[in-house]
Amino acid sequence: MKKALVTGGSGAIGAAICRRLAEQGCHILVHANSHIERAEAIVDEIIGRGGSAEPVVFDVTRPEMAASVLERAAEPEPVQIIVNNAGIHEDAPMVGMAPDAWLRVIDVSLNGFFNATRPLLMPMIRSRWGRIVNMSSIAGVMGNRGQVNYAAAKSALHGATKSLAQELASRGVTVNAVAPGIIQGGMSEETFDKERIKVLVPMKRAGTPAEVAVLVAFLCSEEAGYISGQIIGINGAMA
Repeated sequence: MKKALVTGGSGAIGAAICRRLAEQGCHILVHANSHIERAEAIVDEIIGRGGSAEPVVFDVTRPEMAASVLERAAEPEPVQIIVNNAGIHEDAPMVGMAPDAWLRVIDVSLNGFFNATRPLLMPMIRSRWGRIVNMSSIAGVMGNRGQVNYAAAKSALHGATKSLAQELASRGVTVNAVAPGIIQGGMSEETFDKERIKVLVPMKRAGTPAEVAVLVAFLCSEEAGYISGQIIGINGAMA
């Protein structure tokens, strides 16, 4: 049974990914920081359905804490699937954006990827099999007004994805990014109302967390072993 870490596993998209990977037979490490009770509820749900899961609690912006928790999680068997889903947004036009808002968003989305991934890489490499999926956003592809910090973090994650994919390609480890558009229950719904969604999205609707989870789970499967270094959109034909 492969271990899968899903950071931000207590959110709508993260929870859907946890459920889908559990259905594929993985043992899920459901990560949370401030919403521990949500992670525990998802763990209980997965176990209730016959799956295997446990909560893990750490702040992705604190490298020492992340390393301490994750090094224990990688024993005795490595974590072979990582879904870097933790992220926040603090939207404002750049002219009025507080420096702290710039730093916090980049710290979670970009530095969090490094802090959650690096401690698990060597055990994964030794196992000669691994899947890393970094959750990005259409904002990282197209940009978005009022989200300069968020778009900067996500587009930087694209470069990191492509570079790490090259570093790990010969070790049986793939690295990809998934860039959702407007998704139900996610941060996007706080920004776009239903009428605005109909204008922006050619499919005239928001996507669902379950649709995102299907894509992520495929990229984490054996069948996706030749897909690496890609930024894959799921956005209803927005881009």
